[in-house]
Amino acid sequence: MMKRIVLAASLTLALAACQDDGFSRSSTRHLTPIPAATMALMSSKGMSKNDPILIRAYKKESEMEVWKRGTDGRYALLKTYPICRWSGQLGPKTREGDRQVPEGFYTVSPSQMNPNSAYYLSFDTGYPNAFDRSLGRNGGDIMVHGSCSSRGCFAMTDQNIAEIYAIARESFASGQRAFQFQSYPFRMTAKNLAQHRLDPNIGFWKNLKEGSDYFEVTKEEPRVATTSGRYQFNTTSETAVAAVAEKRQKDEQEVADLVAHGEKPVKLVYHDGDSHESFRTALANAMGADGSLVVDARDKFGAVSRPEGLSSGPQQIALDETTGKSKAETPSTALAFASMNQSPAATPAPAKAPAPQIKVAAATQLAPQPVAASAGGTEAPFYKKMFNGIGDLFGSSSATQPAPETAQAAPVGNAAGQKAHAAPQRGAQGTSAVNVAAAVN
Repeated sequence: MMKRIVLAASLTLALAACQDDGFSRSSTRHLTPIPAATMALMSSKGMSKNDPILIRAYKKESEMEVWKRGTDGRYALLKTYPICRWSGQLGPKTREGDRQVPEGFYTVSPSQMNPNSAYYLSFDTGYPNAFDRSLGRNGGDIMVHGSCSSRGCFAMTDQNIAEIYAIARESFASGQRAFQFQSYPFRMTAKNLAQHRLDPNIGFWKNLKEGSDYFEVTKEEPRVATTSGRYQFNTTSETAVAAVAEKRQKDEQEVADLVAHGEKPVKLVYHDGDSHESFRTALANAMGADGSLVVDARDKFGAVSRPEGLSSGPQQIALDETTGKSKAETPSTALAFASMNQSPAATPAPAKAPAPQIKVAAATQLAPQPVAASAGGTEAPFYKKMFNGIGDLFGSSSATQPAPETAQAAPVGNAAGQKAHAAPQRGAQGTSAVNVAAAVN
């Protein structure tokens, strides 16, 4: 009987998200100061440890950014951290146990910080938020934490979560009541959006891009609301509305040009999430012949979830432009591409989705025009139908996409959670490339 109880408890833990409350004794690790190198980086950018923060995460690129707000109310990029592990596939989390990492706009308050996490340190992202609940999504305990193991969370390594936790702690201590956590499937670039234009989640991702565009243009935290299964990003500034509309039009044209010049639609299939390239390489080099981590590597990386799926990264599957299916498939019917404008996949779309209050969509939407069939009676390719009216596709322009600050990938610590500090390499203020190709020590 006792064995059955233990087995049931173990299974429950394995299927749950990143629940970690009550597994760790109290320690002082949550009081670790911000590293001197990061303090120097703040100083070089005119920032202070007391300034409010905002965090952005990107699953495909496996990167997490920490931004600091200046006295003018505008945010500037402090530093970019490589993500050691996230699980699932691109796309939102919808239910308990699906191993998906959420995508959307979340709020983190001091009460969501966990100094006694079994994953070194952690904070709860706030999933499910009002948007998720409006769509019937469930689950919870979705964390940003240490180690390199994920069941729906962002695993950052002990060293990186200690630094991020300290930065957030000082902002809270200085009066910030909560910070916004933005989670995206990928960076909202023209190339990414052109490649993923046939994904069933494209309508949801377009909605996320509205908030991303607002932040990119204004460098101000978007005010988020939920109406009819959509995020709304509210602003009363006509200047901001016009600037965001201009960016959207430019992005749409860039995506249209990429598709017209042959950018193929693809689907990425992950074994179970991914790691930043630097971690992926290091973990692949530490694999035994049976696909498991060697003993020395386990001591070095700590807990690593499903390492056997990390060696080669995601599988890229080419999609048929007309059907939206894998080219290896032979479906009998074509997809309804009107879903490009729908709410997230697996969720019934509202009868008529209201335009976002920032008025960007209403100001720039160009409805696709009908395209006649060719003389031979063959249905016109999808990209011709779509790009006869390019308003539904878009991408970030390089002019407004902030380049990430350098932050080298650091190894997960040993059993005591200790590891060498990798000091960030400074570049030009707010405009430097990520340099994380160096192997993990």
